[in-house]
Amino acid sequence: QVQLVESGGGLVQAGGSLRLSCAASGRTFSRAAMGWFRQAPGKEREFVGAISWGGSSTYYADSVKGRFSISRDNAKSTVYLEMNSLKPEDTAVYYCAAKRGGTTVQVMGIDVDYWGQGTQVTVSS
Repeated sequence: QVQLVESGGGLVQAGGSLRLSCAASGRTFSRAAMGWFRQAPGKEREFVGAISWGGSSTYYADSVKGRFSISRDNAKSTVYLEMNSLKPEDTAVYYCAAKRGGTTVQVMGIDVDYWGQGTQVTVSS
């Protein structure tokens, strides 16, 4: 069993930055591919970024490529999402997700085992 708790969301002006954290409990974190997703009001949940269990591979949605960066610290059982050059269209609830023993491809396909509760990010224009 893995529990995920996101933090770091908030209100920021366009062009600003935020760093989200996702703290995981459970022994399987280091072998889990991790991902970030977001859901804006009235829209479906969408993939933002994914990272392999060892941290060597990362993938991003085209909409955030070059602005967002995902990383992980397996010693701290935490995955991060660094968000720069934020735009109003980045406003959404951001969710962390985990796939036990899985791959980034599975995470990108929203084939995950666990979800966090989400953290709100609001970007003002």
